Amino acid sequence: MNAMPDPSRTSPRMEVRLGVVMLCHNELPRAARLAQVWAAGGVSVVIHLDAKVPAEEVATMRADLAGHENIVFSRRHRCEWGTFSLVQATQDASALLLDRFEDVTHVMVVSGACLPLRPVADLVAFLASHPKRDFIESVTAADVGWTVGGLNEERFTLRFPFAYRRHRKLFDRYVDFQRRWKIKRRIPDGLVPHLGSQWWCLTRPTLRAILSDRRRPEYDRYFRRVWIPDESYFQTLARRHSNQIESRSLTLAKFDGQGKPYIFYNDHRQLLEDSRCFVARKIWPQATALYAHFPRPLAGEPSAAEPQPERVDRMISQAVLRRKLGRPGLYMQSRFPQKDRENGKTSGSYAVLQGFTDLFPDFEEWLSERLDADVHGHVMSTHGVEFAGRTGIGPGGLCDSAAMRDLDPRGFIANLIRMSQRPQVMQLSPRDDQSLNWFMATDPNAQIFVIKGAWAVPLLHSGMPFDDIRRVAAILQRTELEQMEIFSSVWLKARTRIWDLGDFCARPAGALRGVLRELGGEPEAAANLPQMRELAGMGRFLQRLRNAGLQPQLMGDFPAADTMPSKENT
Repeated sequence: MNAMPDPSRTSPRMEVRLGVVMLCHNELPRAARLAQVWAAGGVSVVIHLDAKVPAEEVATMRADLAGHENIVFSRRHRCEWGTFSLVQATQDASALLLDRFEDVTHVMVVSGACLPLRPVADLVAFLASHPKRDFIESVTAADVGWTVGGLNEERFTLRFPFAYRRHRKLFDRYVDFQRRWKIKRRIPDGLVPHLGSQWWCLTRPTLRAILSDRRRPEYDRYFRRVWIPDESYFQTLARRHSNQIESRSLTLAKFDGQGKPYIFYNDHRQLLEDSRCFVARKIWPQATALYAHFPRPLAGEPSAAEPQPERVDRMISQAVLRRKLGRPGLYMQSRFPQKDRENGKTSGSYAVLQGFTDLFPDFEEWLSERLDADVHGHVMSTHGVEFAGRTGIGPGGLCDSAAMRDLDPRGFIANLIRMSQRPQVMQLSPRDDQSLNWFMATDPNAQIFVIKGAWAVPLLHSGMPFDDIRRVAAILQRTELEQMEIFSSVWLKARTRIWDLGDFCARPAGALRGVLRELGGEPEAAANLPQMRELAGMGRFLQRLRNAGLQPQLMGDFPAADTMPSKENT
């Protein structure tokens, strides 16, 4: 039985001769090696060397390539990013290529940092299967926000006489001046501005038509004051002279959020190979493994298989998302300390319990036995961080120093939650630092359980002079009232459950079952309650506070007569 033919491996349908314009400004030994790769694949090469390159480096490169008849050098220009000089360099090199090599049918622009990934014969076979198609990314500036981190339509309607990198202040001031006085340029008649990658591949008729256009002097004068014209000159004029444009580049080139190209390193070898792209840019000059591995040798007949850059696109999109959005609960330079720029305040769920340790002295130990979680004490205590087990060093090497914690309380809590795979449970009190109340209340990962007025129980048993008790009670009640305003705000995102002291003490087992259920524990484990502090005398205690001019508002109902100790009834 005969094997089915591979449709991607076909003989060229027409004779295609590829020419390459190579723009070089540094790393000339590497560029010379790549020029030899193109020439060995039967490609005619015209090299433009930036006029800023030292003469001795130019002489060395010319000597290295002297034996190649299909490699020539074009007139040199002093190139600067974002200026028309790059267009001039491409124009002159392209014209020389068309004039010197009359059999060239397609012209591709690459740089000295562009590395062929597949055999050059594969690229020629691909072009032969689309002999009249121009591969140039070309999108309208008005309809598509192609530009990353720069001007879009204004690059065509304002003037840019100052170099962006050398004269940034003048550049910005002149742009502001034109905007303020509504100064705009006239776009030449019949010209619709388009944008795209400068790494294109055009057919000979299209490129010749652009270079010999009778209105070229007018277009050149106009684009001389356009910003980054190498991304718009050929992309715009190709639309006037070609009716078979495929708006994409055959060179794999990706840019970050600042418009800078991504650089491929040695560890990207498999990624580049899986992309099946013809050319990749930009390759790190010291990526020796990539330069040794690519281009892949020709095995059998040339393959005209389509490039498949989707995997690279997906990985770069994920990297961009990670850079912009970040990991949940992990603060990074691009978003810190800007409020509400974080990707989640914290990385995982956590619980905050207030009042439970006031009512149950052994509550931490009791709860830790019933939950698969780190049950801490008062991590926001003013005297220091009470980690579980009262260790001096907590998860992730966090220190129990209150001074260290208070340098960045938000970062401390976020790191505490992020550093452990187990859920974090912590205690809170009106006696603690209150700087994180809004942070926790607006955090969807937080679960907050509050027994209002429980702070009064330790005061009941404190034995302090009553004047001191009244003063402390006033402070704690005022603090907790402010907390309750936050925990009942319309901005609340945390899950909250709030009892007053009287209601909780009337049904402690049911309340604790609900807490265990919410925290992922077994509700029936609440059958054995922790030891509760004695509440006899609470009603009389609250009445004394009222008599002293302080109105308790958070504890609920404790009848004074029913809770009065018997010795006071006599």
